[in-house]
Amino acid sequence: MARPIWIGLAMVSLLGVLTYMRLWSIHSDLSHADTDLIRKQFDLANREAMDESAQWRFKYDEEVERSANCLNDLIQAKEALDKKVEDFDRISQEMANLKKENSELLDQVKILMVELETEKSRCSFR
Repeated sequence: MARPIWIGLAMVSLLGVLTYMRLWSIHSDLSHADTDLIRKQFDLANREAMDESAQWRFKYDEEVERSANCLNDLIQAKEALDKKVEDFDRISQEMANLKKENSELLDQVKILMVELETEKSRCSFR
């Protein structure tokens, strides 16, 4: 009774090995035939990836250049603004000095007017 089980097991094992070998040979045949196709597809995908990478690099370089130009413009605008602020401060200081000088001159004019009136009145009394 053990003998038929062993014979059945051996036949099932043999059929399994034969099925495996057949599948392996089919897969092997497909693999050899598709190797060139797969290689071409890989090369094409690699070229496309390189082209896309180059495009992104070009866009990056353009953005870097544009941002550098914007930064230079911003620096120039800041320098111009700083110069205008310095000019404004200088002009404000000059204006304050001129107002002070004007006030002193107006005071002197008043004093001279008073002296003139005094001299006129002295002359008219003589």
